[in-house]
Amino acid sequence: MDGDLLSELLAPLRLHGVFYSRWSARAPWGVAGERDDCAILHYVQQGTCTVELPETGPIQLRAGDLAVFPRGSAHHLADAPGRPTVPLARLLPQRTPGAVRTVRIDGPGPETTMLCGGLHYDAAAAAPLYRALPRVLVLDSAMMSGQPLLADTLARLAGEWDTAEPGAQLVALRAFELTFVLALRAALGNLAADEPVLRALRHPAISQALLAVHTRFAEPWTVETLAAEAGLSRSAFAATFRELVGEAPMRHLTARRMQEAARLLAETALPHGRISERVGYRSPVGFHLAFRQWYGTTPGDYRRNRPDNGR
Repeated sequence: MDGDLLSELLAPLRLHGVFYSRWSARAPWGVAGERDDCAILHYVQQGTCTVELPETGPIQLRAGDLAVFPRGSAHHLADAPGRPTVPLARLLPQRTPGAVRTVRIDGPGPETTMLCGGLHYDAAAAAPLYRALPRVLVLDSAMMSGQPLLADTLARLAGEWDTAEPGAQLVALRAFELTFVLALRAALGNLAADEPVLRALRHPAISQALLAVHTRFAEPWTVETLAAEAGLSRSAFAATFRELVGEAPMRHLTARRMQEAARLLAETALPHGRISERVGYRSPVGFHLAFRQWYGTTPGDYRRNRPDNGR
């Protein structure tokens, strides 16, 4: 990941809030969480639990393990595989960013305590490679022991529970952001070598092109110039990029440009002509047409309808 490509892939997410909760559950118990537009973290402090997703078998979590769901995939969490579940919405009906909750589930069996967090982000801003991350990434206690900053941050989050001190929400957001980035970095280092997203990030030529797309998107790129940036022939570059990234180079470039355009429309008062130039369109008309095709609305309507337009 030359040039810190991971940072460039995460930067457009614009994390803007965290809901977190502390769980104390005694067996038997089971909870069904629906898909959510946030990154979800489960850190087991004591006891054990099982994670189940429709596409995978049961995943056992023990004390000291961390499970990360980068795209908020729906999953079941229980003390043992196959347990009947209750909807998460019944236990936590409102999970707005900034809120803190404690959940207790009584039972006759062993106790499991967990720290759970949901980092909210703009799903439309997620880079294609981010969307290609596995549904769940697990760092076991052995891996966590090799990540002292990550382990220490989680320990401090768990120890400073439900504090009412000034700035507590901002501190929690930044701590969970740090946890999320550190966990992703550690997990990516332990993914199987054949994972498409890891192959793309580690491929010397494709990673170079990805870094160019994500940091220099305003330049007048073509398939030919991106191939030259990667040091490959046009045909070899186009085929390898599509295989590893899952889409054509120019579509990936358009996605990055549209991410930045949406951010500028929402967070600044820049005129459309200036935004057009900043994201690589020499013609405001071309930008207008591309934006409308991508988002299904005009730049002006997008800006007017965004509650966080920053103006």
